Amino acid sequence: MGHVEWVRFARVAHVPRAGEVAHARDSFEEPAGGGAVSAVQLARLAGKAVLITALGRDAYARRSVQRLRELGVEVWAAERSAGTREAVTLVDDAGERTITTFGSRLEAVGADEGVRWSALSEMDAVYFTAGDFDALRAARGARVLVASPRAVDALGRGVRIDALVFSGEDAVERREAQRAEAGAKLTVITDGEHGGSYRADDGRAGTWTAAIPPGERADSYGCGDSFAAGLTYGLGAGLSVPSALALAARCGAVCLTGRGPYERQLTGAELEGSGGHVR
Repeated sequence: MGHVEWVRFARVAHVPRAGEVAHARDSFEEPAGGGAVSAVQLARLAGKAVLITALGRDAYARRSVQRLRELGVEVWAAERSAGTREAVTLVDDAGERTITTFGSRLEAVGADEGVRWSALSEMDAVYFTAGDFDALRAARGARVLVASPRAVDALGRGVRIDALVFSGEDAVERREAQRAEAGAKLTVITDGEHGGSYRADDGRAGTWTAAIPPGERADSYGCGDSFAAGLTYGLGAGLSVPSALALAARCGAVCLTGRGPYERQLTGAELEGSGGHVR
């Protein structure tokens, strides 16, 4: 459950400095954002996934739904009078991305009609990155609930979550996580190429090592969302915390080797081929 942005991607030698003109190359467009990217990664691991979101009444919304369906995601979208959020992402020659958004983030709320909220109780796992408190309560019906501290309007209000996952390099996520962590059974803090750490409410704690990318570093956009989706899939499949984190790290590493968020994401077939398929 999360937001969608219509994103124009472009490669630049480096992010322009003040007063500089940068010449973009290799430009393309995709529906992205935390909800979209994690939903596609979940669909590629599990064979299918549902994205609950909100979209404007515009061409970007229609194109987003069509493209996400092509990528294996069933979209349950509430309509909003505001336009679908847009973004521009610049990817430099080191593979780092810089994002500028236009418009408000649209997210599902529990009062939205047309969303099959009761169906969430049948889900093995839900990843929650945007939505209101009522939406979070509906998501809690799933067997496993993983959340991002970006869901600032819903967390920290008494709904227990199985895991909170965020980037230790993101100041906004670190700040919001302080409020949400008390309601999480497990807190997972990523640290890019250095792996990350976790701590559980029963006193267990540990670290993991970043997975080695299966190719050249190309584009960091979507790596964190792919990681979160892999963690959600692993916990939902009943893996131990270390095994779920190893799977998540592999998802992030594979995404790093592709152009944009969807060219390379770990698939269920690849898991099966490596002897790590989860049933």
